Amino acid sequence: VRYACRMEIELSALAAAVAEEQFTGVVAVDVADEPGERHCYGFANRAFGVPNGPETRFALASGSKTFTALGILRLVEDGRLELSSPVRPILGADLPLIDDAVTVEQLLAHTSGIGDYLDESDDWDASDYVLPVPVHTLATTSGFLPLLDGHPQAFPPGERFAYCNGGYIVLALVIERVSGLDFHTFLQNEVFDRAGLAATSYLRSDELPGDAAVGYLDADGDRSNVLHLPVRGNGDGGAYSTAADLHRFWRALLAGRILGPDLLAEFVRPRNDVPDEPFWYGLGVYVDPDSGVLAMEGYDAGVSMRSLHDPAAATTASVLGNTPDGSWPIAELLLEAITSR
Repeated sequence: VRYACRMEIELSALAAAVAEEQFTGVVAVDVADEPGERHCYGFANRAFGVPNGPETRFALASGSKTFTALGILRLVEDGRLELSSPVRPILGADLPLIDDAVTVEQLLAHTSGIGDYLDESDDWDASDYVLPVPVHTLATTSGFLPLLDGHPQAFPPGERFAYCNGGYIVLALVIERVSGLDFHTFLQNEVFDRAGLAATSYLRSDELPGDAAVGYLDADGDRSNVLHLPVRGNGDGGAYSTAADLHRFWRALLAGRILGPDLLAEFVRPRNDVPDEPFWYGLGVYVDPDSGVLAMEGYDAGVSMRSLHDPAAATTASVLGNTPDGSWPIAELLLEAITSR
């Protein structure tokens, strides 16, 4: 198999982008099965002087929504759910303000119109304390029910695109109630294991292993994000992964190891233009309709990341950072390089 020429990163431009926000993390470019290019900066643990390295695991924040979406699509592929399925019969008496007409597909595509527990259109900063409940109570999907409840529909289902974190927690509830397994176990079995992602999982922030990067609120100082985010991520974010695993993920996805061709085509089909983003949205993944480049993206307290994959060139370009702002100048540099080839 022949692929397009290797993506080139101008090192002086990379250095400037790193300096712009005092980036700490890993920048990686992988092509097919060749050894990957890695540039590592700063510390995974500042207090103990542990540097970020090629195998450091980073939180993905909302980049993890892609995994949740694939979990739902595994249930669809197995015939246990349909994209057109309304979620009300699955939710039962829970979350009564969610419109009866809201479907699985609308939740995946951010067109459900349900009220969001964390509305990103509001004026908030990633380092704000935005969760109204103790973060240690947010270790399981059911623990999020008090956060999801009490938010009325923002608009009729299917009317338009509006990014919704709460919708992906609802999808995690759907996964649990349809599969009979807890969300984390189901994704491990149906997504991570199928793709061979040995370094990808939902870690607890209060017991991070030594190879996981601590998320820091600022470019300087030791204050971490442990009080700002759920203690364990769920449907809308919070998985940890490595640059190598993300490349492995994209390759496995497009090789059909997670979904068959029909649902894979639905997953990556660009459906809605995303305001303030250089992408359209599919069913849990960002898509550049011109180049066909796919993307995962995450931003939160102590987290900033983007992973881009060009299927035509079997190339992945990822930036994984452990501060909220450091990755963005590099992310723009990588996007320009991968889409202009």
